[in-house]
Amino acid sequence: MKKLFFVSALSLFGCAAFAQDAAVNKALVDGFRKDKEKSDKDASDPKASAKAAFWLERAKLYENIALQGSEVDSSAAKTALEAYKKVVELDVTKKGEAGKSSKEAANIIAGGEGTQLFNAFVKQGAEKYQAKNLAGALEMFQAAQEINKKDTLASLYGGIAAQQLDKKDVAKTSFEKYAANGGKDPSVFYGLAQLYRSENNFDKAIETLNNGLKQSPNNKDLKAEVVNILLASGKEDQAIKELEALAAADPKNTQNVVNLAILYDNMYRTSTDKVKQLSAKAGAGASAAGTAEKNLAAEKDKIAVYDGEVKRIGALIKKQPKNADLKRQLADVTAKKKESTEAIAKLEADLKTAQEAAKGQDVAGAEKELADAKAKQKEASDKAILNYKKALEIDATNYDALYNLGVFYFNEAVQLKGEVDNMNMTEYQQRGKEVEGRVCGKFKKAKPYFEKAIQAKDEAEAKDNLTNLNGVLEQFAAKGVACIEE
Repeated sequence: MKKLFFVSALSLFGCAAFAQDAAVNKALVDGFRKDKEKSDKDASDPKASAKAAFWLERAKLYENIALQGSEVDSSAAKTALEAYKKVVELDVTKKGEAGKSSKEAANIIAGGEGTQLFNAFVKQGAEKYQAKNLAGALEMFQAAQEINKKDTLASLYGGIAAQQLDKKDVAKTSFEKYAANGGKDPSVFYGLAQLYRSENNFDKAIETLNNGLKQSPNNKDLKAEVVNILLASGKEDQAIKELEALAAADPKNTQNVVNLAILYDNMYRTSTDKVKQLSAKAGAGASAAGTAEKNLAAEKDKIAVYDGEVKRIGALIKKQPKNADLKRQLADVTAKKKESTEAIAKLEADLKTAQEAAKGQDVAGAEKELADAKAKQKEASDKAILNYKKALEIDATNYDALYNLGVFYFNEAVQLKGEVDNMNMTEYQQRGKEVEGRVCGKFKKAKPYFEKAIQAKDEAEAKDNLTNLNGVLEQFAAKGVACIEE
């Protein structure tokens, strides 16, 4: 942001309105010094200082010093303004009306046509800015804004000075005045939007950028920043619409297409996480009931085993009634059967609770929510791939598109591999090999994109991913898995 304004600030010192020869006429400067000394002396003379004519003469002297000889007094414009105000105060008729000199001074203070006090403040403000006296420059520019409330020059440079002083509220006020008075510099709208963004006032930032776009409809920086702020404010869907419009308006702009692909890529990842959450939620009740039912059945199976043991050990005791070890075994089995009986009672209660919880679920609503999430996931996936490939059609060596597309396929493979990892032996025997082949195929699909990305830009991240990928493919080859590319 500062770089954008630095360019504008440079023009401050090249304005034709204030440009003058490097060597100001020495005689003129000497004359200013002499006249200033006399005026300063007379200002303390009660007789001279009581006359409006004196203050009008003093005001014009200091105004000319500001315009032509700042080395005599770098703040001469301020003294001129004070003197003009004194004229207004003193030149009043017996009827209480403004006299001729008072009207002239008031016209100058109000920045009337043909007057120069505004220019005097802006020129001395520019000189202070150049001397790195930012506080002094801001004071001059603010005074200039008060003299000519419809001007854009002082509000522009006042905003720049305030921004560099980190006076954000003052900067915003100045830039808002610039915009309200018809200023068109897109960098001002961009910088003003950044000030609002830093306060998380995203709506005002967007409004500012849109106002800038009214003045500069084709400015790419303003359009791109609208997207950035929409993303920062969590309005991803709206950001995508804006970026789609940018891509459509400038189809050869690779960066717009890559950015659009990245947005869809992010949406795909978000949707994938949501699908996982909804799937777990939808199956939670049924899963809990199933687990309770399975545990209950297992505990009941134990009772049958214990009953068999009691019967067997009891028969042996009849034959060996004095055998202490058999009696101990019978006591142990009887105790375990009692524990299982108590456990069965608890598990039956757990099963009932889980079954009631499953009944309370909005199954239809959960299924619809899950279906919607899966649809959004697929749409985001398709559009991410489409736009990455579209970017590569424009520029086949675009690193971001190559690398991100490689990562996209790599992550798809990792996600699919999770299915294999969660299979039981029966499931794996039925379709494990086929799914592993598809996993291998997706890993293989990612490889050429990482390779081309490295050719486009020698980045460590792409190299590391390619190394990991090659290791994974070697493992599949060692297992004899045939890669199935879809």
